[in-house]
Amino acid sequence: MEGAVDLGKVSAGARGPGAVWTQREGQDLNANLVRFPRGEGVGEHVNEEVDVLFVGVSGSGVVEVDGRGHDLGAGVLILAPKGARRATRSASEDFSYLTVHKRRGPVRLRAGERRPNA
Repeated sequence: MEGAVDLGKVSAGARGPGAVWTQREGQDLNANLVRFPRGEGVGEHVNEEVDVLFVGVSGSGVVEVDGRGHDLGAGVLILAPKGARRATRSASEDFSYLTVHKRRGPVRLRAGERRPNA
């Protein structure tokens, strides 16, 4: 088992945007540390499979859920229910967040993916 993970340290040492760490242990949950520079993020999409928790780790950004923007910073938690339209956008150079959801396979983010109309 991996034990405790210092997500702030992992984020600070990450190179490049997108998913920079994935929890490999356990059978029920997926956890992914995601990092983006200012202006980048995950484009609007609908996930019909699972609820997703977003937990801010560093920097600042916005999580949009069904068109409503929620500020996400270190220590802030946001729930995006399954079936909701969602997107993220970084407001700082060091924006990172943890996503946690029921296991469904690895996260698929492309490096440098930008939010539409950003």
